[in-house]
Amino acid sequence: MVGGSALYEKAVTHGLDQLPEVPETINDAIELLYKEDGIEALQEELKMKDPEYYNQVDLQNPRRLIRALGICRATGKTFTQYRSGDKQQRDFNIIKVGLEAPRQELYERINSRVDIMLKSGLVKEAEALFPFKKLTSLKTVGYQELMGVFENNYDLEEGVRLIKRNSRRFAKRQLTWYRKDEDVIWFHYKTRHTEIVQRVSEKLMDFNI
Repeated sequence: MVGGSALYEKAVTHGLDQLPEVPETINDAIELLYKEDGIEALQEELKMKDPEYYNQVDLQNPRRLIRALGICRATGKTFTQYRSGDKQQRDFNIIKVGLEAPRQELYERINSRVDIMLKSGLVKEAEALFPFKKLTSLKTVGYQELMGVFENNYDLEEGVRLIKRNSRRFAKRQLTWYRKDEDVIWFHYKTRHTEIVQRVSEKLMDFNI
């Protein structure tokens, strides 16, 4: 498996806790709170209702905050109470390989990637999706900043600046997440693929494969 969000990777390799469904009306109310009062309002409510998760979660990630608050409002229990943290048994072996780059080089590549996406039609694509802006899938880096442009909150130049900034912040959070995973075998992204294959082959021997 290559790529995917950190949460998606965890779902595949570790499994996810079974969480109750949250009524759409509750999620809509929390989304409105976020839109009108900002992420600080979500942080304050979570701090009051689930201080344990508040001290663990990425407080700059509104999706995580909204999900946790939805559980709290819908059930009257804390989000922490539904998190078992138990690793589920998998019927396959897992080897994690991470590619890394010097921070400044990584950020320069992120900025360049955004420029390429813009030249490839990102603005036109996002504009076509503007009628669906309330969908969770469009509240992601790249789309949400351009939605702000279309809503005349700021101009396109500022929108591009925000995309680059938020992309860098997202990359930093990903690095922080994966640095905590002791199972990841790290390589510089320019490492010869033969070296990586050799290391993976050695790891496979631990599984008697």
